Amino acid sequence: MARQFEVTLNGKKETVTNPRSLLTFLAEKKVEVPSLCYHPSLGAIETCDTCIVEVNGEFVRSCSTDIKPGDTIHTKSAGVHEAQLIAMDRILGNHELYCTVCDYNNGNCEIHNAVKEMKMTHQETEHSSKKAEVQRNAFYRYDPDQCILCGRCVEACQDVQVTETLSIDWSLERPRVIWDKHSPIDESSCVNCGHCSTVCPCNAMMEVGMEGEAGYLTAIKENSMRPMINITKNVETGYQSLMAVSDVEAIMREERINKTKTVCTYCGVGCSFDVWTKGRQILKVEPQPEAPANGISTCVKGKFGWDFVNSEERLTKPLIREGDGFRETNWEEALDVIARKFKEAIDQNGPDSLAFISSSKCTNEESYLMQKLARAVVGTNNIDNCSRYCQSPATKGLWRTVGYGGDSGGIEDIAKAGLVISIGSNTTESHPVLATRVKRAQKLHGQKVIVADIRKHELAERADVFIKPAPGSDLVWLSAVTKYIIDQGWHDEAFLRKHVNNVQTFIDSLAVYTLDYAEKATNLSKDEMIAVATAIHEADTSCILWAMGVTQHGGGSDTSTAISNLLLVTGNYMKPGAGAYPLRGHNNVQGASDFGSMPDRFPGYQFVSDDEVRQRYEQKWGVKIPAEPGLNNHEMVDAIHEGKLNILYLKGEDMGIVDSNANYVQAAFEKLDFFVVQDVFFSKTAQFADVVLPASPSLEKEGTFTNTERRVQRLYQVLEPLGDSRPDWMIIRDIANRLGAAWSYKHPSEIMDEAASLAPLFAGVRYDRLEGYNSLQWPVAEDGTDTPLLFKDKFPLPEGKAHLYPVTWTKPLEFGDEYDIHVNNGRLLEHFHEGNLTYRSKAISGKTPEVFLEVSKELAKDRGITDGTKVRLISPYGSVKVRCVVTERVAGKEVYLPMNTSGEGAINYLTSSHSDKDTDTPAYKEVAAKLEVLEPQGKNPLPKTNHRYGNPQPQIGVRVQEKWARKDYVFPGDVVKERRAQSNG
Repeated sequence: MARQFEVTLNGKKETVTNPRSLLTFLAEKKVEVPSLCYHPSLGAIETCDTCIVEVNGEFVRSCSTDIKPGDTIHTKSAGVHEAQLIAMDRILGNHELYCTVCDYNNGNCEIHNAVKEMKMTHQETEHSSKKAEVQRNAFYRYDPDQCILCGRCVEACQDVQVTETLSIDWSLERPRVIWDKHSPIDESSCVNCGHCSTVCPCNAMMEVGMEGEAGYLTAIKENSMRPMINITKNVETGYQSLMAVSDVEAIMREERINKTKTVCTYCGVGCSFDVWTKGRQILKVEPQPEAPANGISTCVKGKFGWDFVNSEERLTKPLIREGDGFRETNWEEALDVIARKFKEAIDQNGPDSLAFISSSKCTNEESYLMQKLARAVVGTNNIDNCSRYCQSPATKGLWRTVGYGGDSGGIEDIAKAGLVISIGSNTTESHPVLATRVKRAQKLHGQKVIVADIRKHELAERADVFIKPAPGSDLVWLSAVTKYIIDQGWHDEAFLRKHVNNVQTFIDSLAVYTLDYAEKATNLSKDEMIAVATAIHEADTSCILWAMGVTQHGGGSDTSTAISNLLLVTGNYMKPGAGAYPLRGHNNVQGASDFGSMPDRFPGYQFVSDDEVRQRYEQKWGVKIPAEPGLNNHEMVDAIHEGKLNILYLKGEDMGIVDSNANYVQAAFEKLDFFVVQDVFFSKTAQFADVVLPASPSLEKEGTFTNTERRVQRLYQVLEPLGDSRPDWMIIRDIANRLGAAWSYKHPSEIMDEAASLAPLFAGVRYDRLEGYNSLQWPVAEDGTDTPLLFKDKFPLPEGKAHLYPVTWTKPLEFGDEYDIHVNNGRLLEHFHEGNLTYRSKAISGKTPEVFLEVSKELAKDRGITDGTKVRLISPYGSVKVRCVVTERVAGKEVYLPMNTSGEGAINYLTSSHSDKDTDTPAYKEVAAKLEVLEPQGKNPLPKTNHRYGNPQPQIGVRVQEKWARKDYVFPGDVVKERRAQSNG
């Protein structure tokens, strides 16, 4: 129930509903108060003092003052204005106004706007240098002489991003922002996430892409610009004329700078932001507070990893193989060749001799068209996507138990959970923005964090409890914890009785999972497992996050099922801050499956074997569709080797390097009669193609992505396609029409409308409901009502009840004694997947120029390995060569090989074709090898400028009390009171 009371605002009675900060209340009432340090995503920082107002006769900072019943508030009195001017004057002593030639003069400089709104004409505190050098790296720069010490960047770094690199050294004669303990940016723990430049109210922290590019006069060199600034200041008749001129110049900039909303093309968090462009030049990425998944947050890839869009290595024309090479051609010839080859294969060998692989990087609409091409035009269900490589087991486990294969809630639910358990997920590197919400909740709000992993990554280091189970044993300890909870009577009997079936059968199946058995199988102690069970019992709500460390095993689906079983037993579904969160790896790996790129499911996860569903699609498409499921991508490779599959059409996946047992996969490609690859770059996979088609990346097309929260978001076209490249949906449409389809789609919105008409899960998804930063989380009812919390009153299973599903442990693949090194593998913060996009960024590659192998100190000592040693890892399936980095993140004979290369260090030259028994997801994590030292000495593959060598300095906020304690600081309100006292005396 809303709480209401009255206050007096500038002599008028006002009603306050649901009390909050005074500044927020004033904003709602459209009462303008300057506030340079306050940011809605950061809260009160209290450094600038410009938001001073008078409450009950006292001067207060409105940003940090709670409004109370009966308050008398004045915002327009002479004393208030005087105090605000004193605060603003001090700020101008730290910030030089040269707006017209400033790169930040784009209408959103908050200092400029405050000076104008306050009608300031001059300043008393002369601007002077802080006598400190400009700090810069390849991503952003900090100019201390423009810094007003608002502390927004520090607050964002410390308590939003929680990298804990930035602080303000208030002890200096002239305080300034510092990195770690007065380190240069590139020798600090800075991860270049860009939060600091995003929240900076002026040009102090600024993206280097903006420098000299935004304005009409900003490219002037310093030795020329400085005299211009000085001359302007000398003849200046007052700041208002300067503001007027700079406003005109800012408006002129709008003519050549475009700001276009898009959705990030990297991980599954689904960050959205505005991209600033001038022609094809990307000036900066600017996230907005209203972005539903990320707010003001980005990671280094989303903020700065867009160089690939303009890379000279982009494919810009279709290619046709001639002998051992390729020649450029036009679209007409390329499409004619494809159509002819497809028709010949269908006539000679039938539709099932063709197969199609869709992409987790492409849009929902493009996934829909790819499966429609396969089913409606060619006549086969041989269609799959790369979720088979990572997320299918998680989806399977959730289908079995709760009926939908998606996150139970949103990122906000993860942030508000009492307990977060992360299993087999390197969250801070794989899903960095989502990880910030966990780190923030733990740091500021007391959230408990448990991490189960075999490697001590950042989240493991921060965890309240960190356990290291034996590789591939997660199902055992999860089941033992579940059994222990039931044995202690800690399970939620009321929830089970009302919402869950198969309870007693499941409880009986747990008999084998005693703590004694689990201790032997997992190498965890009983105390560790009891600690996990107790934490779940004591938490109001629990979320479990998991990723490839769980799914990429022979029993990945069963372990995912065990996670959901534990959540059901403890009643951690059907409420905010609880549930299952399989973290999707790619930007649209969720959507690729959602929209039907699967061998057994139509869009919306409707079975192709369901006669009623299939008939609905047949009627809409005017064709007959086979009822038998097709081949998944794992089975496709086998079918090629067996001579049963002759033609493959693959878009947006570097399958030749990201599929397991890469040598076996590449050998299959060589056996194909005809191979079409559609991509942005000439990838490793494209080298095996007969026709290569140049696709456009996300910035060059429109459509939608679905993130890990089941959130559908629109992306808008930022740039025109480069050269003759085309959006994937256009290419698929044109191929279909060459085969006689007569598709007439002119815009992706038409494709979405068709998909929504056929898949009840997306019934209400329409482009007009996704305008700007609006989004929808499926299921979406026809009237547009979406479902942020996936399960409310029932589960989409018989009787509306969830199903506890008994599982048994599938032991990991065993290797001979000679293969004594366990090769763990996964993602890396700086690069994405095989690095086809991020290695095109000079700045990112400067930080992490190549793949490396993490080796423990024990193994390094035993084998004579140092930083830079080159080794060969040999498994029964192949070998890799890579240089080492010695670290405490791994222990014993456990090594970690990031997946971020397509070169001789690519992990999948070591992996096997062994896979999850239920989904055929490759068991990438079940790898053993022997290690040979090739070069004992060598260059460290991880430069000393990498953030891993930094020395973060955690603190809460900006420590503004240290500013207030300085001898040169007096609260402006006290200055005004003193002046009044003197004038009245």
